[in-house]
Amino acid sequence: MTTTALSHKQLAVNCFNMVWDLLDLAERTKEEEEKMIHLAHSSLWHWSQVEDHTAKNLSIGYWQLSRVYSTVRLGERAVYYGNRCLEVSLEHNIEPFYIGYAYEALCRAYALLGQTDASKKAYSTALEYVQQIVDENSKEMLVKDLQTIK
Repeated sequence: MTTTALSHKQLAVNCFNMVWDLLDLAERTKEEEEKMIHLAHSSLWHWSQVEDHTAKNLSIGYWQLSRVYSTVRLGERAVYYGNRCLEVSLEHNIEPFYIGYAYEALCRAYALLGQTDASKKAYSTALEYVQQIVDENSKEMLVKDLQTIK
């Protein structure tokens, strides 16, 4: 791996983790919200520059962008990135855990936009994927995240 590739990978991981630090805050300032958006985009971009990045890396990046946009109440952007997450996940036949999370992202985004039917459909589809997840901790994590959607 070249120094540049290692740098991109490390930057992607660092930005991703910094987004989680901001997501974990009970409240955020407008500046922190903007920082979170920029970091999530930076993380995904840096992953795309890593020569041996995987579809799973991209799926996770798109999912995080959808979560960030839902968190800052920009529903249309959240739907866009939720759909990108789903497209990449299905196209590359990624494990059910990641596809379930794509539907979780869409459920959350549609709920934010008041699109109740679409949110319910995404929720039920996410639950179908939960049943396919082998690892109990992963299954529990996705179910808990689904339960936080109003």
